[in-house]
Amino acid sequence: MIRFIFLLGLCCLSPTILADTGLPAVTVVPNTDGTQSYSITLQVLALMTALSFIPAIVIMMTSFTRIVVVLSILRQAMGLQQSPSNQVIIGLALFLSLFIMSPVLDKINQTALQPYINEQIDAMGALEKAQGPIREFMLSQTRESDIKTFLDIANRDDVTSPELAPMTVLIPAFITSELKTAFQIGFMLFIPFLVIDLVVASVLMAMGMMMLSPMIVSLPFKLMLFVLVDGWSLVMGTLATSFGL
Repeated sequence: MIRFIFLLGLCCLSPTILADTGLPAVTVVPNTDGTQSYSITLQVLALMTALSFIPAIVIMMTSFTRIVVVLSILRQAMGLQQSPSNQVIIGLALFLSLFIMSPVLDKINQTALQPYINEQIDAMGALEKAQGPIREFMLSQTRESDIKTFLDIANRDDVTSPELAPMTVLIPAFITSELKTAFQIGFMLFIPFLVIDLVVASVLMAMGMMMLSPMIVSLPFKLMLFVLVDGWSLVMGTLATSFGL
């Protein structure tokens, strides 16, 4: 994957730039153990190219997906169209994801980033060590049935345990499990608001006020219930504890 990113970045460089700077800056040095080390210029180029994958990494390999789906379902259950806005929901999901992923980020910093900064390991070694905490987090949140499903789709009979599943299988299985968990939490959040809507609709129909929308009448009661039970703290706490914190 890293080599593909390197080649993709090189293809984006114009021939004029390569002619001006010269090819010696783009060097690959073989090591004694058979591995390869890339020049600093090439590593920076690969890093800038890899930055475009950060949004996909945040969405597909962290707790972001579950949080943003639950918050969106909560807004729909309360009958609110634009409040909280999408920007607020994304911001809450990002910072709550940072809070939940902080132990994983600390492990990556200790085992991969700091040794790489201190030049104790090379870029490939840092990448391999950084995958460990991420894989551990994803495996803890992924159902074995989902991993088995994608292993069957990929015809990977050689993988005997979920711990040995490649990232190409683990990532879609993780996203599938996250969506399933998010919808389960959203269903539990939807029930009390649905009960309020049913009660209000029944009362309005009994009073003969069939032209009045039950959603308009029930909205203040749903907001009052959510505030009285300290709903935001409960939702945030439930989301955090659902990841084992």
